[in-house]
Amino acid sequence: MADAIMGTDDEPSEETTSMADGHDTIRPITVDDDSLDDEQRAVHDAIVASPRGGVHGPLRVWLLSPALADRAQSLGAFCRFGTSLPPRLSELAILVMGSHWRAGFEWFAHEPMARAAGVNAEATEAIRRGETPELPDDERAVYEFSRELIETHEVSDDTYAAAIATLGQRGVVDLVGILGYYSLISMTINAFRIPVPEGAIEPFADL
Repeated sequence: MADAIMGTDDEPSEETTSMADGHDTIRPITVDDDSLDDEQRAVHDAIVASPRGGVHGPLRVWLLSPALADRAQSLGAFCRFGTSLPPRLSELAILVMGSHWRAGFEWFAHEPMARAAGVNAEATEAIRRGETPELPDDERAVYEFSRELIETHEVSDDTYAAAIATLGQRGVVDLVGILGYYSLISMTINAFRIPVPEGAIEPFADL
């Protein structure tokens, strides 16, 4: 979640510099709470008041485009807290996406959530390493659907049927929404080089 870190106020250390034309060229981008304009402040405060409890990682970068931040954080709140999937399955899908992109901040935020929701530690480690995990049937349906869609850009009939049997039509639509949102999260993390908090280990440094 990378869209959130629950229960911590740690923020990644950030540094920027500017060229003569005023464009920041060193990543990640610094977004100082004291410098927010009214539009940015309204989005910031809405995120803080949500179950996330704070503005971290990619959401902080999005504040530079407050209209995007407002709409994206609303979608993210649904994908995180409002879908028909139980947290164990939605967090598993998030890890598949985070591993694909090797988005360290996302993995740092969501791997503990997946574990707390009931995903086996051996399975999360296999996913981190890009290996095929041993999973119970419902988790395997989510994993295979997510992996096929990400890697082959389509979903086979057998994999689709297994996902429908496990999640139902609404659940499969929600799963695609989760994957899409966390692809945006991952791209933001990687494009702007959002680091894990100071003192944390980069999850994909050994790969």
